[in-house]
Amino acid sequence: MSRTLVELLQEGLPAEAVLTDPDVTSAYSHDMASFCAAGVPAVVVLPRTVEQVQHVMRTATELRVPVVPQGARTGLSGAANASDGCIVLSLVKMNRILEISPVDRIAVVEPGVVNAALSRAVDEHGLYYPPDPSSWEMCTIGGNIGTASGGLCCVKYGVTAEYVLGLDVVLADGRLMSTGRRTAKGVAGYDLTRLFVGSEGSLGIVVRAVLALRPKPPQQLVLAAEFASTGAACDAVCAIMAGGHVPSLLELMDRTTVRAVNALANMGLPETTEALLLAAFDTPHPAADLAAVGALCEAAGATQVVPAEDAAESELLLQARRLSLTALEAVKGTTMIDDVCVPRSRLAEMLDGVERIGEKYGLTIGVCAHAGDGNTHPTVCFDAADADEARRARESFDEIMALGLELGGTITGEHGVGVLKKEWLARELGPVGVEMQQAVKAAFDPHHLLNPGKLF
Repeated sequence: MSRTLVELLQEGLPAEAVLTDPDVTSAYSHDMASFCAAGVPAVVVLPRTVEQVQHVMRTATELRVPVVPQGARTGLSGAANASDGCIVLSLVKMNRILEISPVDRIAVVEPGVVNAALSRAVDEHGLYYPPDPSSWEMCTIGGNIGTASGGLCCVKYGVTAEYVLGLDVVLADGRLMSTGRRTAKGVAGYDLTRLFVGSEGSLGIVVRAVLALRPKPPQQLVLAAEFASTGAACDAVCAIMAGGHVPSLLELMDRTTVRAVNALANMGLPETTEALLLAAFDTPHPAADLAAVGALCEAAGATQVVPAEDAAESELLLQARRLSLTALEAVKGTTMIDDVCVPRSRLAEMLDGVERIGEKYGLTIGVCAHAGDGNTHPTVCFDAADADEARRARESFDEIMALGLELGGTITGEHGVGVLKKEWLARELGPVGVEMQQAVKAAFDPHHLLNPGKLF
């Protein structure tokens, strides 16, 4: 008599690592994205070792069962959503920091390590892990790698991909492969490490990562500049970048976002402003850098420029930015968060276009943006119980993505494609690009078992 999927999994996993109760497994069916279908998993497994992950993949290949890898499920594109009858492979129990080397400036970690936990651990060694997604207190390194996530500091330090030196990956058939290096330099062969970063679990299961670290920078200081128009704020962004300045953070909040944050947390932000620009420097003399940037803001039309005097004031300003998405969600109860990145020189056109789209569909759309790298987050606020409003929200979302492509941008700067943007990925890549990417997928996963239905 043939053995069942659960029986085969249990042969290589402890009993507590195999979850079958539907009331429990349903909690693992989806991430935080709106408008993304999710299926019903057959089983959820929570391995603690590489060998256990290999056993899961061998079992999946033997029975031709799809596998959906997951981290903390904080993603915003449906990339972690279950498919019907799949194995959900949750890696949150593989959460050890295996090594921190101040000499080599690397950390070696398992995929379930929470971003903030790693940041605090390396800080004790005078080191710094820059990628800082807004969900950094919850999201995992494995999830960050899967979606090539970014954060507030990308304008100076770059995104996750720039800090992943090497990976251990369990392939679809259960084989273990190592990519990359732990050295400062290395160009041997194709760069398979970069290939896995951003692949959303569709090519293999990351079970270990070698991450680059930097020396801990000085405490940053933040400046807030108010503008009477988003266009003027975007002009300031362009002047700052063209002037050769290297802020550690350059963030923009439109008036809708500012008012939402005030309503949520009584932050005392200026509600008369049309755009609030936050700039920060973590240089040895941040006050001088802020003064120079403040002058550029004033030249671009800022109505008020307020530099923070200390770390406490700086943190208060940053807290307002970190609350943006939560505050916008409170406006109507549901949000659809876009992630369109455009060239900095087209940022004003992007924001003006989003405003027109909001007016066209009669919706509240707030924008917060990593302005320094052109990564905008237009956030559509709607009532999910109102079918017509939900329809308009989805249509406005699509128009925003179309606008981003028209401006020479990309459909996602850091959230990934998942289910939400499959159609748009094909538009951005074109038929030849899609064909080549599907060929790569087939080489690593010939039976299409890994995260099916995502990306393509």
